[in-house]
Amino acid sequence: MILNERDTRHEHVLQVARQMMTAARTAPKGKGIDIIEVALITDEEIKQLSDTMIAMVEEHGMKFFLRDADNILSAECVVLIGTREQTQGLNCGHCGFATCAGRTEGVPCALNSIDVGIAIGSACATAADFRVDTRVMFSAGLAAQRLNLLKDCKMVMAIPVSASSKNPFFDRKPKQETNT
Repeated sequence: MILNERDTRHEHVLQVARQMMTAARTAPKGKGIDIIEVALITDEEIKQLSDTMIAMVEEHGMKFFLRDADNILSAECVVLIGTREQTQGLNCGHCGFATCAGRTEGVPCALNSIDVGIAIGSACATAADFRVDTRVMFSAGLAAQRLNLLKDCKMVMAIPVSASSKNPFFDRKPKQETNT
């Protein structure tokens, strides 16, 4: 039997992405409270995410969304990690407000944000252990949040995943808008 890597790469990347999701789930959480959500998207959902990112440029003018929208199309899949908003009741002030009760609606609890960061670190470390390429993208995460791909999550980050001869998520050039 001859098993060519090119023929098995896609399934291998999906398996690694599943392990990344497990790593995100089992990452330490502030106060031990798990309010993160983790999902994996492929194919048409990646295209929908890319299209949403392009549309968002018209609203906010952040041109790097164009580059990133094109870039995620090179991914085999995209892992999404987000958190629901839930105050942890510590009155720690990390969010910028003296008390949890004084926090303005929509301002995330800092522990929620830290939990997402730890989960991202665990997921990316897992990807590195298996030698697949990733990049954490705020832009794709914001578009995923807009699409509500992680139900009711207030902060979402995206991690495109690839296994190719060169990491497509680095050495990227700005993409210009085209008038077509």
